[in-house]
This record gives sequence, C-alpha cells and structure tokens, in this order.
Amino acid sequence: MSLLELHDISKSYGEGASEVHALDDVELSVDGGHLVAVMGPSGSGKSTLLTIAGSLEEPTSGEVRIADASLSRMSRNDKARLRRRTVGYVFQDFNLLPGLTAAENVALPLELDGIPARRAHQAGLAALEGLALADRARHYRDQLSGGERQRVALARAVVGERRLLLADEPSGALDSTNGEAVMTMIRHACERGVAAVVVTHDAHLASWADRVVFLRDGYIVNNVTSEAPDSPIAPPAGNGVAGAETLEESR
Repeated sequence: MSLLELHDISKSYGEGASEVHALDDVELSVDGGHLVAVMGPSGSGKSTLLTIAGSLEEPTSGEVRIADASLSRMSRNDKARLRRRTVGYVFQDFNLLPGLTAAENVALPLELDGIPARRAHQAGLAALEGLALADRARHYRDQLSGGERQRVALARAVVGERRLLLADEPSGALDSTNGEAVMTMIRHACERGVAAVVVTHDAHLASWADRVVFLRDGYIVNNVTSEAPDSPIAPPAGNGVAGAETLEESR
C-alpha cells in the first residue's frame, strides 16, 4: 500500500519575472516498508519536496495523499494531528526545543497526542537507546553536539507509531559510524512497515535505499531501483551508487 503519493506536484515562488519553479509536475509514490532516497544538486527542489510531502507547505498545484487521505481536504487542525500521529520529520536544523531535555524532546509528540507522560518518556528513552544516546537523555539541547542533536531529532521522528518518515540530510552532521547507525534505525523503521523518504548528498548512504530518485531543476530526471538487500539493515550494493555516478557523468 502506498503511504505517500504525490500527484502532479508543482511549487512556485514569486511572480512574473522573479517567479521560481521549485517543483514541476512531480510524481512520487512510496509504499510502506520502502526507503526512497532523494538526490540532486543544491536548489533542485529536494527540501521543498519533503516539506510538501509532510504538509508543512502547500503545493501550487497537485495533490498529496498520506495513508490514502488527501491533504487538500484537511483543515489546519487535521493536518497538525496527522503530522503528530503519522508523520515523523527530521529537519536540517533539528528543531529541538532548548528548554527540554533530549528525552523530553523525543517524548513530546506522544504527550501532545495524549499518551501518558510516563509511557511517552519510556518510549523516548528506548528510541534514544537505539541511537546510543541513553547517557544523554537528561541533557538539554545546548549541552549536545551537532551530531547528538541530529540523532535526537531522528529518535523523535521515529518514536511511537509513525507510518511515514521524512528526513532532510539525516546524516549531514555525523561521522561515518553514527551515519551508519542513523541509516540502520531508518531501515529498522521500514521493517516495521514505515515508508521513508530521505534527502541526502551521500551516495553511500543512498545505497541503503530501495529506490533512488534524482531531482534536477524541480524535475525527477531519473529513478534507480536498488537490488534487494541481503539483510533488513545491510546497504544494498551497486545500483544506488552507480545510479548517482551515472547521473553526475550525464551532466
């Protein structure tokens, strides 16, 4: 079942001579259990695609469907509820609240959705432990390194029963070891049936994906389907990285 569907999505900013087309007639469908990596040069529309997919921004035209529900028919409150319950989002700037500890940041979406504080806190601690951050649970945002903040943001995005995970450069501030840990957690989420879309410049990390989508000037210019991985969390060899190299060579 497709958990995310983008149909003829276009997004423009400005008017007249200053108008910029960030996306043009983009079609994308992501099934539960699948990880899609989005690659492309700066300004190609990658981050815009994610914000529209996560209902944080409205398209100029086209339709977004999440879990078979059309966003265009939802009120602002319905969209906020959908994001809280169904969509996990990892921002480039992390968006952690400075007055909350790491564990409280991770547990917050669950508490806002009515989960008892004790249960939400336990779920938050489990998510942090999965990213080797249990010892940082009581630390505040400004006491964490950039890489630790990034992992806390991912823990917040996957905690609970989210069905769609959207991540904008989730390994950008991490070394190779922690980058692998992040991709491992994302693949584990997919094994639970989550649909994931990850924007990345890293061809190696993109090779963990089931499919790699290449954007240029707001258009999808190529799709590469990776070979099935030998294990649920092992990065598949070959096609994802090869596709990236082929696209680069074609420019």
